[in-house]
Amino acid sequence: MELILQQMPVVLKALNVGFLQTLKLFFVTGLGAIPLGLVIAFGSMSRFKPLSWLTRLVVWVVRGTPLMIQLLIIFYFPGMVLGKNIWGSGEAGRFTASAIAFIFNYACYFSEIYRGGIQSIPAGQQEAGLVLGMTKSQIFFRVTLLQVIKRIVPPMSNEVITLVKDTALARIIALQEIIWAGQAFLKGSHGISGAIWPLFFTAVYYLVFNGIVTVALGRLEKRLDYFR
Repeated sequence: MELILQQMPVVLKALNVGFLQTLKLFFVTGLGAIPLGLVIAFGSMSRFKPLSWLTRLVVWVVRGTPLMIQLLIIFYFPGMVLGKNIWGSGEAGRFTASAIAFIFNYACYFSEIYRGGIQSIPAGQQEAGLVLGMTKSQIFFRVTLLQVIKRIVPPMSNEVITLVKDTALARIIALQEIIWAGQAFLKGSHGISGAIWPLFFTAVYYLVFNGIVTVALGRLEKRLDYFR
């Protein structure tokens, strides 16, 4: 116990640095994937069949393959084809590749949630809006979208919580997120070798962060109760 207390400052410092990287990847993914998912959803619902088929094929491939494989392909494949690393060197390059992989992966998942929410709205509402002289864009933003938001919050919440934990996969390309930081103590990267207890601390970080996200999303869902 005394040894653990002596090591604690070094461990917490390293874990805090890794957790900040995790937070950064989480928020960048959310900011990119949420709007991109809506664009992809519109593509999959397009009346232009080639666009619809292509979009659904891409979504099927992304949802049907592991995110870890997608990370490896996005990070290494351009360099193997072009003969140079397009992402740049160092931590910044690895973060950029990770962010692109996460954004595209989660946008595809979000697109299916959006599509299900939009298609669940009765068609009669759009017909009524057209009778009242509203344009299709007005009907979507003033009538459909508000109801869709209420319906998609629960499934989106599950995906967001999954995203918190999936950020750990970024260590496959050596991005120094929180689990990478905790695992480094097993390898002696911080002058401490063979210590497994820092990995348990990483679970606490994830648990607290997921708790905060769950509470925030729960409050959002309650605020949307007036649509019932």
